[in-house]
Amino acid sequence: MAFLLPAAGNLAAHTSRSAGIGGTRLAAPSNATAVRVHAKAGNWLPGSKTPDYLEELPGSFGFDPLGLGRNPDSLRWYQQSEVFHCRLAMAAVAGILIPGILSKVGILNLPEWYDAGKVAQDGSPFAFSSLLVVEFYLFGFVEVKRWVDFAKPKSQGEPGSFFGLEGALAGSGENAYPGGFFDPLGFSQGSSLENYKLKEIKNGRLALIAFLGFSAQYVATGKGPLTNLSDHLADPWHNNFTTNGISIPPLPAGLA
Repeated sequence: MAFLLPAAGNLAAHTSRSAGIGGTRLAAPSNATAVRVHAKAGNWLPGSKTPDYLEELPGSFGFDPLGLGRNPDSLRWYQQSEVFHCRLAMAAVAGILIPGILSKVGILNLPEWYDAGKVAQDGSPFAFSSLLVVEFYLFGFVEVKRWVDFAKPKSQGEPGSFFGLEGALAGSGENAYPGGFFDPLGFSQGSSLENYKLKEIKNGRLALIAFLGFSAQYVATGKGPLTNLSDHLADPWHNNFTTNGISIPPLPAGLA
């Protein structure tokens, strides 16, 4: 969107020459400046100003009421941590909903997400303690490499850092967006990368809230999200957050 804004002096002079002629349309000023205006999503608090340090972050919406991101190093870590947990949440929500839907329609026969770990362990030939130790080592190894790459970008691509396979782990050097081996479809190579970043962080935040909701639903009803949804649709007046006995605490006997 572009607007033609005349220079202030030129507009004033032209207006003074034409002011006494009734019904005469002012001619377009000869000396004009083209200004391009870019639309920007509104802030989380209407009328508030986006802090300077959040201007370039995808999906910031100016939200930092406690000023936690004023320190540049802290802001880099917060950004990576949020994107990382958003990706975990999106994977978790997909891992809950997709098997649940396939089980509901009869394609698969899988337990609900809150029972899946127990069912898998009961059928495993390995002791839970052994699996736990192995997972601690594997997760620890990956997390240490992620932390070192955060502290020194592209360091994990240096020769000798990963048994000769480090070339695939060099990454792009951009915080939270490694690219390369972790971008097999090449989405980070096109001109739409910034749009993808915004979509990812929005959907990731939605997934974080969704997983929190799934967990709260299970505590309140002992059921999975799809079962709760079908129960609600079948009888919305008697199956909702006001009737599960936990979301809204019951009144004391004398006040009911």
